[in-house]
Amino acid sequence: MMAEPIPHWPGRMIGSVHVRSTGEGTGEQAVFVHGLAGSATNWTDLMGELKDTVTGHALDLPGAGFSPAPSDGDYTVAGHARAVTELMEHTGPAHLFGNSLGGAIAVRVAAGRPDLVRSLTLVSPALPDLLPRYGPVRIAAAAIPVLGEWVASRLSLVPAEQRINASMAMVWANANSVHPLRLRDAIDELRRRDDLPHAGEAMIGSARGIVAEYFRRGEGNLWRQAAKVKAPTLIVHGRHDRLVRPAMAAKAYRTFPQVRLVLLPTAGHVAMMEMPQVVAAEARRLIGETRLGNAPLAS
Repeated sequence: MMAEPIPHWPGRMIGSVHVRSTGEGTGEQAVFVHGLAGSATNWTDLMGELKDTVTGHALDLPGAGFSPAPSDGDYTVAGHARAVTELMEHTGPAHLFGNSLGGAIAVRVAAGRPDLVRSLTLVSPALPDLLPRYGPVRIAAAAIPVLGEWVASRLSLVPAEQRINASMAMVWANANSVHPLRLRDAIDELRRRDDLPHAGEAMIGSARGIVAEYFRRGEGNLWRQAAKVKAPTLIVHGRHDRLVRPAMAAKAYRTFPQVRLVLLPTAGHVAMMEMPQVVAAEARRLIGETRLGNAPLAS
């Protein structure tokens, strides 16, 4: 039998976003950023594993989870990065975690505000790839003007259970390993979001935001931003990732100045949900090294 999962952490509004935290904010802090169509609850289990190491704060990005739509309607990576930066100005310097779209956002924050980022842990970050996989191609199609809105309207007619099962099959290496309670949580959350007037706009806007990053040139390109990151960096990538090619992990290893790469042979796109104990062990090692003075990481 699967072990009973821990309850999701309680949440509250901090500034313009909803944040779930493991405590009152004493000691070292950590901030967790979810991916497209995700929420703060994607980090529940990893935050539980790390609660004795850091005080964790997982935000719902603007328009996602329990966070309201941004007042300016900005769902770009830069817009989301501003929301993360505002939270980190509240928490103080923190260890920053990001998955998928959240990884891209975290890179932009770490490059732009090195004073706020003590270490950087990226789980399958969605950095630009000229050979995107099937999942990103679907996201790009949904980001096309008019077509994106049509796709969103059609998807809303599909039962929540069917949509969640399809999503789990895409992002987990083995969807059968999802705990039934976590599956039920996800279905209930999707039904709740279906009733929100900004849900479709948030999804389409965020999809367009990450697609735009794939075509960005110049100093603002995310790979150039990655090369500027000063914080010690950990890249965690599942070999069964169907959204981000494992080859991108190798490119990330060559790009970030201080980096360690961990490839998980049985994980998919959301390793922090699939095997939180393993990811926590690697993150704890990074945090420990950071406490010793940001020494260059051993490979």
